[in-house]
Amino acid sequence: MRQKIYKREDAIAYAKKWAYSRNPQYYNFDPVGGDCTSFISQCIYSGSQVMNYNQYGWYYKNGNNKSPSWSGVEYLYKFLTQNKSIGPYGREVGLEQVEIGDIAQLSFDGKTYGHSLLIVETDKSNNLNKTLIATHTIDAYRKSIGSYNFKNIRYIHIDGVRY
Repeated sequence: MRQKIYKREDAIAYAKKWAYSRNPQYYNFDPVGGDCTSFISQCIYSGSQVMNYNQYGWYYKNGNNKSPSWSGVEYLYKFLTQNKSIGPYGREVGLEQVEIGDIAQLSFDGKTYGHSLLIVETDKSNNLNKTLIATHTIDAYRKSIGSYNFKNIRYIHIDGVRY
């Protein structure tokens, strides 16, 4: 397999364009539980341009033919942090290692993670109020992570893309 760089700026440009609307190429999952992780996958795809069509991969063909990792919070985490095959891959990091184009996931109950966000701006002071995100479901662009009421947060740094 070959490696390529994850184009963080392309992921951010996609997020900026579609944060407050829906790309008609993708199903809107808002009526069936939320569109946040599908939107984050769209952003990651914009920066990677590679999908993984394996049984436990990360892909989207249509609303009825997609991997669980495309639209499920826990499944996206598992795919990105365990992927040894084609597509984007990463690892869980602390806020101090986060870059634009990385992912944050929130747990509101302290047990399960239920919301995915794309980091669009970081601040090296590790201030949550200066770390800005884009997301769907409750649409936002350049919203402070610190403005959310959550119990736990985790960050996924995307290390690269295999193809």
